[in-house]
Amino acid sequence: MHLKVRTRSSFPPFVRKKDSTPRVMADVVVALIPCVFMSWLAYGFTPVMVVLVALGSALAAEFLFSLAYFGRTDPVSDGSAVITGILLAFTIAPFTPLYVVAFGGAMAVIFGKLLWGGLGRNMFNPALVGREFMTICFPAVMASRSIWYNAGEGNISSVNISGMPFINDLFYKPAGAIGEYSVFFLVLGGLYLLFRRRISWHIPFALCTAFTACFLLFSTPGIRFSLGGVLLGAIYMATDMPTSSSTRYGKLYYGAMIGVAAVICLLNGVRYEYMSYAILLLNAFARPVNWVFRPRVWGTDTDMPQRLLQGTALTAAIFAVCFAVIYLHRLGAVMYLVFAYIAFCVLRFIVERQRARRAAAAAA
Repeated sequence: MHLKVRTRSSFPPFVRKKDSTPRVMADVVVALIPCVFMSWLAYGFTPVMVVLVALGSALAAEFLFSLAYFGRTDPVSDGSAVITGILLAFTIAPFTPLYVVAFGGAMAVIFGKLLWGGLGRNMFNPALVGREFMTICFPAVMASRSIWYNAGEGNISSVNISGMPFINDLFYKPAGAIGEYSVFFLVLGGLYLLFRRRISWHIPFALCTAFTACFLLFSTPGIRFSLGGVLLGAIYMATDMPTSSSTRYGKLYYGAMIGVAAVICLLNGVRYEYMSYAILLLNAFARPVNWVFRPRVWGTDTDMPQRLLQGTALTAAIFAVCFAVIYLHRLGAVMYLVFAYIAFCVLRFIVERQRARRAAAAAA
């Protein structure tokens, strides 16, 4: 006689939620799909192919690298490479050669995430890392005007949903990078992510506010920027969880400094990479921002003079690095910064693997 005993699983009294990384990534994909559709509306299947190639190369690079160096392929299933590929494609021109796109997708995943140890450990936004690799390794292609517009490939040049051209342009304007064609759908996707609690309002709000205020106060005639590009950066790039600030006031400061840094880049002749430089710059300072704006420890008082001194020093350091990057940009020497980053990532990866092997050997 066999007795069937029904057991119940019990867990410690911690907060639990039915959520996962793939679900978070799926929500981001849902938010981005309308912008992919708008790119198809503008130039047909060509920009969609760019998105697919970037996505595919990112997935392939993650699969092969994880298999070769980590002996497993499960990181592919978290969906982060999909987001990296789409966002990378959103920052480049619709007629970028596909071999350059494939290179960028692979470099975004390898040097933007995997060499740092995988998802959640990277310091810089992977999609923007991939874009900088493309710019440095294929400067003639990325600077060519032919990759931005092709009259023969044009699909729908404009829409008329109201009597005001400004409103029509906010809904659909096929100019700039692939992800910039619809301000309306960028904002709509951001609201969806806010509703799903995948991002918070702090960074986009602070970034856009600081950018607008600085631009209105300090801009000169002839300085132009892409509203779609700013919103793409504010909503989808700057809010990347592993590379941004994690405290409430830290997020406000972090977003505001990205906006300020972007305007500084614009005012100093950085025409296309101003948002990339600004976001990557603040990525590097995310941990110091978290430290300066760390919550007060329960039962203790906050030393405000010390916090103000730390905040002032942090702001001064951000400005100093920002102007150093602008200086390198003017000299055409940003490539050396990228080369140093490559060397650092490779050496760091080798050291970490050797440390892991020694730890495994000691445990055995």
